[in-house]
Formats: sequence, structure tokens, C-alpha cells
Amino acid sequence: MVGHSEKMLLCGFCVFSVTEWILLGTAMSLKKQKRREAISALVLEQGAATVGSLAEQLNVSMQTIRRDVDVLCEGDMLHRLHGRIELSKEFLNTPFDQRTDTNPLGKQAIGEAAARLIPDGTTLFFSIGSTPLSVANALRRRKNLTVITNNLNVAMALSDELSNRIIIPEGELRLPDRDILGSDVLEFFGRYRAEFAVFGVAGVDLDGSLLEFHSAEARVREKIRANALKSLLVVDQSKFGRQAPALSGNISEIDTIIMDRRPGPAFTKLLDPIENRLVIAEGEVK
Repeated sequence: MVGHSEKMLLCGFCVFSVTEWILLGTAMSLKKQKRREAISALVLEQGAATVGSLAEQLNVSMQTIRRDVDVLCEGDMLHRLHGRIELSKEFLNTPFDQRTDTNPLGKQAIGEAAARLIPDGTTLFFSIGSTPLSVANALRRRKNLTVITNNLNVAMALSDELSNRIIIPEGELRLPDRDILGSDVLEFFGRYRAEFAVFGVAGVDLDGSLLEFHSAEARVREKIRANALKSLLVVDQSKFGRQAPALSGNISEIDTIIMDRRPGPAFTKLLDPIENRLVIAEGEVK
């Protein structure tokens, strides 16, 4: 007999109390949520993924992945194309060489302003990106630098000076950006300490959130910031208000922010409280 105080539900050959049924439903819902978060994270990491590869990595059926993908693609960030789930175009980064050719004078000014803060004999972390490369180009005359980077462009820019020591991680080179990402890179940076961390970002939101196109890039940036005595964010004005999907850190946490010029009035409220940490490089190119 089922008592009046505890109703029972029959499911197949199992009998559940209402409380057990609710707990089971909650557990299944959390499992589904975590799986969808994992799918989003994998696509952010790789830019795209097939339904088959997601099913294999998450150890579920392709039908389950397809249902998850249908829900995830209802938003703006992801879309489905021929059995693949991809980042929408507005959330994809432009090719590295194209970024290098964008605002070259502004990036040169940023690079030279950053270089003036970095003396000979310094140990530096460098992140990936075209603006950190501008800093490396401006440091070509420095000597006895120890450069720890996953950015092959930076490593090559500073390799002509034979007194420099350049340390790069093992791993697969990501093309065409010529950088190295992955969990091994995070562990690599965790083994070192530096005086300066030089890094850029894909975008800065109105609340100061720092954005990247891949979660791996965001994790590496946070690691080198944490392991350096001083953090240098090098960012041109166009990155303010630019959207990217991976969130990590806030501009208020950065020691020095070097930009070519101030962004529009929408960012005045954000930047005024940290005015003493801003370096405006516009017009400093000689």
C-alpha cells in the first residue's frame, strides 16, 4: 500500500517517490546543462566541431548531441552547418596577417610606448596577437632579455639579438597565427615567473570585461598575468566595444594599459577611475 503522505510514481519496473522523481529530474537537467556547457567550450576552443567528434568526446549518442546543438544554435553565438557546429562569423577572429596590417601606426605607437617601460635584462611573458608583436618589434634593440612566449612571431622578432634568451613551449603550431595553445601551454607558463606580462585582448566590454575568441587564450592570459610582477595590456582603440565569446578578467585588474588613443565617451565612466594607469601612445611615434 502507498501511504497518503508519500505518493509513488511508476517508471518502467521502478517505483519512485515524488521526492526521488524530482531529484532524478534535477540531476538529469544538471547533466544536460553541463554537457551543453562542455559543447560550447569545445567549439570556443576549436572554432568548430563535428557532431561525431562531440559525441565521442562526451561519450553520448549523436542523437543526444544533435538535440543539444539544436538548443545551443537558438542563440547568436553558434550555428550549425553540414553536420558541424561553428562559431558565428561575428564571433570569429580575423586572420593574423590581416590584423597585423590593421592600424599599423597606432600599434607602432603602442609598441614604442610599452618598450620604454622595459629595460635591458628583463624577463617577460608575451601572449599571442598582433599588438604584442608590435611591442616585440620595438624591443629589437634591447639586450639580455628572457622572453617566455607561445607566440612564434614574437620569438622570431627577438631572435636576432644573440644575448636574448627565448623560451617557447612544445606543442602544435596553430596556423596561420603561428602560435601554440592548449593545456600544455598553461602548464608551461605555470613553471615560470616574469617581471612583465605583455598581452592584448580581442575586446573590452563596457563593464571592463576582457574578451577573447577562444577560452584557451583567456586562460593563458590570466596565467601570465598572475605569474608576472607587472601586467601590461596593449590594446588599440578599436578593441573597445568589440565582442568576443570567452570572458576572463577585467581591465580594472591590469597594472598598466597602453592604447593608441582613448575610446569614445561610452567608456569614460570605465576609464576615468583608472586614469593613472593609462598610457595614451597616439602621436608618440618618432
